Amino acid sequence: MTTTPVLSNVNDKDWWRGAVIYQIYPRSYQDSNGDGIGDLLGIVQRLPHIASMGADAVWISPFFTSPMKDFGYDVSDYCDVDPMFGSLADFDALIETAHGLGLRVMIDLVLSHTSDVHPWFEQSRSSTDNDKSDWYVWADPKPDGNPPNNWLSIFGGPAWQWDARREQYYLHNFLVSQPDLNFHNPDVQEALLDVARFWLNRGVDGFRLDTINFYMHDAQLRDNPPLPKEKRNANIAPSVNPYNHQEHLYDKNHPENLNFLRKLRAVMEPFGAAAVGEVGDAQRGLEIMGEYTAGNDLMQMCYAFELLSGDRPTAQFVADVMAQVDDVAADGWACWAYSNHDVVRHVTRWGLTPAAARLFTTLMMCLRGSVCIYQGEELGLQEADVAFEDLQDPYGIEFWPEFKGRDGCRTPMVWERDNSCGGFTTGQPWLPVSSEHVANAVSAQEDDPAALIHHYRRAIAFRHAHEALKTGDCTPLSVDGDVLSFTRTSGNTKIFCAFNLSDTPSDLTAPAGDWHAVGGELGSAHLSADGGIHLGPWQPYIALQQN
Repeated sequence: MTTTPVLSNVNDKDWWRGAVIYQIYPRSYQDSNGDGIGDLLGIVQRLPHIASMGADAVWISPFFTSPMKDFGYDVSDYCDVDPMFGSLADFDALIETAHGLGLRVMIDLVLSHTSDVHPWFEQSRSSTDNDKSDWYVWADPKPDGNPPNNWLSIFGGPAWQWDARREQYYLHNFLVSQPDLNFHNPDVQEALLDVARFWLNRGVDGFRLDTINFYMHDAQLRDNPPLPKEKRNANIAPSVNPYNHQEHLYDKNHPENLNFLRKLRAVMEPFGAAAVGEVGDAQRGLEIMGEYTAGNDLMQMCYAFELLSGDRPTAQFVADVMAQVDDVAADGWACWAYSNHDVVRHVTRWGLTPAAARLFTTLMMCLRGSVCIYQGEELGLQEADVAFEDLQDPYGIEFWPEFKGRDGCRTPMVWERDNSCGGFTTGQPWLPVSSEHVANAVSAQEDDPAALIHHYRRAIAFRHAHEALKTGDCTPLSVDGDVLSFTRTSGNTKIFCAFNLSDTPSDLTAPAGDWHAVGGELGSAHLSADGGIHLGPWQPYIALQQN
């Protein structure tokens, strides 16, 4: 498929600021060859859908060569496409098609660790004196043979694995088959910067950086201190995981990581590329986001996990989060997400009604920062119920049934209502397709003017129509009961936004000045005859002022 690039802001290095980024989990988006696994040509086929949503960019989860023990997040070749997803030629077609539709392409780089079958690791583990012997984090055992410290893996158990060939332990913050690279070695850093150069030269517009704060560890291998029970939360790991019992001071968040991020930004800069880093830290996520996005020489964006939380956000919670952002990341830029490939879908997680789902969508498009939406979110998909015998995720298999893993949010995208596989594949899908999802397929919603998919389009279009919502300043958020309000400003334009985050009506005092209501297509309330604002359950009020 030949297209002509039509990126309207091709030379705009700030294209990412306020952008709407659509996340694709490639195994589950569209299968083009009937093997039951989504692939790059399947994504090419469905890019017009994403363009129709009004997204600015796509973020594609890993498609690199991999043994797939963690479904692509265990890379064995950073510079090639796994055959199950296609070929480099297919990726080139994806870039060309996306650019022709006005979409930028961000790819998911997993730099903190590789697969244990990556040639780098195979050489590293072969001896203690080869050229790559210190490309990974190796350590001698304690005198009694135990691991060198108390660090734990997110996937359960110690973060150290014994290797008989070297008679040493290697560090793995995730699966045993995902050894951590040694970022203290400048040769490792340069090799990874070459990976970035490879994909930038191939036309990508940026990166989502997996576990960005895990890159570098404490060289002294000091023990992590215990975390008091009252400070634990399950935003990063499920509560049944002992990982939550430590304060992770030394196994991640190392300050020298900033030096590597500056090098990466310097590589990206000539291409006008942008990065969003995933900050995995339950206690210091927003603070680290501020550190990693401050100034003009680090990452453009990071997202923490505050809005990927388990409990439905209240007005006060959202205000508190944004106040903390103002406090610790005022010079940075956030990227907000409600759902992704690692958490229970937010409609299920927060128990949202259709009205509440619409209201939270509108809120997201009005918040200061950029936005990530996850495939199927625009359909209001619930978390799928995946039986134990159908599980693929090693995380869920390890902690079943208290934690069912991540497969419930990774089931195939549903395109067609009149198809048991939702139009995803003509074969046997790698995960079961939920019958409840099929009823909410794209084809069903396109034919229903009241469907959520159209609300997403309207909310995204509204954001794009108002520069104040994309890049403008934001006043501190105010809370009055269940009503959250704030004002966004750009130039001589102000937009007042209020949201009733409850299922009971609320009254709101109109802001002083000459305002006129906008956003009627989003269900925005209007001034009543008495001059007040009466918000129905899960209703916004949005008003515009121009001086």
